Amino acid sequence: MTSIRTGRWVPLQGTANTRDLGGLPTRDGGKTVHGRVLRSDNLQSLSPADVDRLVGGLGLTDVVDLRTTAEILLEGRGPLRDVATVTHRHFTLLPERGRRTDVFAGEEDDEEVRSRLPADWGESLLPRQTAPGAEDEPPAVRAYLGYLVDGRDNVLAALRALTAGTGAAVVHCAAGKDRTGVVSALALAVADVEPAAIVADYALTAEVIDALVARLATSPTYAADMTTRDVATHTPRAETMRRVLEVLEERHGGPVGWLTEHGFGAGEQAALRARLRT
Repeated sequence: MTSIRTGRWVPLQGTANTRDLGGLPTRDGGKTVHGRVLRSDNLQSLSPADVDRLVGGLGLTDVVDLRTTAEILLEGRGPLRDVATVTHRHFTLLPERGRRTDVFAGEEDDEEVRSRLPADWGESLLPRQTAPGAEDEPPAVRAYLGYLVDGRDNVLAALRALTAGTGAAVVHCAAGKDRTGVVSALALAVADVEPAAIVADYALTAEVIDALVARLATSPTYAADMTTRDVATHTPRAETMRRVLEVLEERHGGPVGWLTEHGFGAGEQAALRARLRT
């Protein structure tokens, strides 16, 4: 397969891992369309020029944020939150302390929002989880399958949000590799992208992992997680996503089978496919 790198990276001053899901080969010989869905790491540090490029140049209208409520509260407002034409939606894939809170119902610095969180809300920053039946899988595979259990409804909601947008959409978490990687993989599977290309897109973050880890290490929110483990442990490996796809194939007939079983039906799949394909 030819390289999928060319033309897909979106260089921004405030991120290290932003790229377009366009240009990927599909199993019927086509390609996904550029400028519809982007994937990214944290958007908190975007410069004014970055915002202008995303909103004015790429036509960004929708942000799908996969971080936990704790992450959003600790990081504070990002510059795109001040752009009236951009809609933000929050769908955490990780279990949180207490009930799930729609943090965007109020501003991130709103004390009323914080008052509705339990006292130990900060402990839900980046919890690790394992899906039932995945105990013998490698740690990353266990975690990714865990998203599909603990965050099932929000995985589906995130895909619906990507489908519903009127302009370009960006899906992101902190690093743009784990939670974002799983949601992106499911979206690409719906678009009938070649499995090898889905795996390659996931693994592409390895090319920017040094810059990505360095950037996250400057944030008090993520510094401890970045510095207590070496870069190699943060680096995504192709075999991780390959195994996730294999497990979904074995248990559900593939990613699309999993989506169908959990209520993301033919009509929604067709809409998402059209979003990425035409």
